[in-house]
Amino acid sequence: MSLTHRERIRRVLAGERPDRSPYAFWRHFYDQESSARDLARAMVAWQREYDFDFLKVNPRAQYHVEPWGARFEYQGGPHDRPRQVAFPVRTPEDLGSIRPVAPDAGALGEQLEALGLIRRELGPDVPMVATIFNPLSVAADLVGSDSTLVRWLREYPAAVEAALEAITQTFVPFARACLEAGADGIFFATTTLATRNLLTEEEYARFGRPYDLRVLKAVQSAWFNILHVCQENSMLYLLADYPVQAVNWAATSPTNPSLGEARARLGERTLIGGVSHRALTAPDPEAALAEARRAMAETGGVRFILGPDCSIPTTTRPENLRAVVEFARNYVW
Repeated sequence: MSLTHRERIRRVLAGERPDRSPYAFWRHFYDQESSARDLARAMVAWQREYDFDFLKVNPRAQYHVEPWGARFEYQGGPHDRPRQVAFPVRTPEDLGSIRPVAPDAGALGEQLEALGLIRRELGPDVPMVATIFNPLSVAADLVGSDSTLVRWLREYPAAVEAALEAITQTFVPFARACLEAGADGIFFATTTLATRNLLTEEEYARFGRPYDLRVLKAVQSAWFNILHVCQENSMLYLLADYPVQAVNWAATSPTNPSLGEARARLGERTLIGGVSHRALTAPDPEAALAEARRAMAETGGVRFILGPDCSIPTTTRPENLRAVVEFARNYVW
């Protein structure tokens, strides 16, 4: 008997084998994300084209800093990432201007509207997660430079912590509001900050972890929260005890734990990933199919959702993605 998407994901999270292997992929639509209605339309069309087992709502990547005055310029093309043209924080002293913002203010309210529109259009059977960036990542985007924020947190730690407090006070109620708008959980992304390329584990334990946990605690009632630990040299295991049901990271990178290695360390959490950007943009689908097969072999398909390392490139070849989707739909244990 064929399961609904919601039933399939719930079975996977419980450690049971569903009727087939679940899968989900997500991407930006740079030319269709500047309003709630345009974003909702793009997300619904994306879901209907590939019939994913859950929809990770990919907002415009800068929505979380717009309420504080960050501004971005769009070039207009589907592959043109917007360019930041206004930076709210230019000096360490400017960090003091960051104050909590209402959870429905400006771009935050727009995202809540988009979630409601998507839920009404797709109905109750498609699990949907809202993207929220962790406070440290929001701070870096307010500054406009990860490296600058890292330098400041070492030189002006109290000022950075004050800004992180204001950001956290904003996103705790916003996370709850996402659930009220129709999301089944959040996709909590650490972007580049939870990596050893930028911070030590001790620094992340001070400037990342306490604020992360406050946001996640706000949505602990949700049944499908996902932690996304981005980039290479990630601190995946440092965050392994975060209160989430699933984890996504760049498992295909040789600098990170593989799916098989993480399986033994992450306990009952569901793993999401297995297919790299390189394979999705390769000239032939076979590279993506090889990675999908390897992922299934490493996990045995238990507590596993086939997906990407991160938001997939806008230049992903549809042939490659369709091949991976068909593989998952027809996978036999």
